[in-house]
Amino acid sequence: MTPGAQGHLAMLTFSALVAGSFSLGSMSANMISPAALNTARFVIAAIVIAVAVIATTGVKREATEAPWRYFILGGLFAVYFVLMFEGLKTAKPVSAAAVFTLTPVIAAGFGWLVLRQTTTPRMALALAVGATGALWVIFRADFAALRSFEVGRGEAVYFIGCVSHALYTPMVRKLNRGEPAVVFTLGTLLAGGSLLFVYGWRDLLGTDWLALPAIVWITIFYVAVAASSATFVLLQFASLRLPSAKVMAYTYLTPTWVILWEIALGKGAPPPLVLGGISLTILALYLLLRDDAVPA
Repeated sequence: MTPGAQGHLAMLTFSALVAGSFSLGSMSANMISPAALNTARFVIAAIVIAVAVIATTGVKREATEAPWRYFILGGLFAVYFVLMFEGLKTAKPVSAAAVFTLTPVIAAGFGWLVLRQTTTPRMALALAVGATGALWVIFRADFAALRSFEVGRGEAVYFIGCVSHALYTPMVRKLNRGEPAVVFTLGTLLAGGSLLFVYGWRDLLGTDWLALPAIVWITIFYVAVAASSATFVLLQFASLRLPSAKVMAYTYLTPTWVILWEIALGKGAPPPLVLGGISLTILALYLLLRDDAVPA
């Protein structure tokens, strides 16, 4: 399998795992502070990744050089996750997933600014189609809401987090010095967890952990293991093999996966008109994944 194909497979798995955090996150977002939840998830994820590092590559001295790199990446992802759960307090899972699909457009811009990665006309068309589909879902196929730009608070908060996520993607390639993805992920998790503790220590210490409902613990362990440990590795693995815009293209699958999660959890499907926007995001994915000779 070519490095490019490996990157695509990693991101396909990434999109399926990430989708679950939207549905589970919306069910628990109002039961625990986003800072406390995400500090716990970073700690658990770091333990899982540390075990993987010990069992595989180990940590070489070179990986501990310039630790500021990990704090930049950890900070970007900490901002993303905290704002995601803050947004999910009011935003519906499918709508939040649609906001997530705006990240490829932003990632393409950051990819050019940070790495000078160029975007072909077909990729630009795909990004435009995907953004249109995302807006379709965000505004619930309501053209009156679109004209008056009625964006929910949850969607607006989460969008800021998505900007942080989009910058993270090219920064991985910019800051990586040849460390294996699993080692780089461990450094990112440790740094991100440290920053979250400094930011949210009051929420962390003030949470009655033993009294939390089961759904909160299910969410914490899911996002820590499946939507953090696994996806951190997958995202960094793919970012070293694909252009930033193509890495983030797989976010276009997220609303579709979320719909399947919502149906599986008994929440039902979104209105038929909203599915039109979902179709556009899938079309954007197809356009972005067609082979392009994109110089980086």
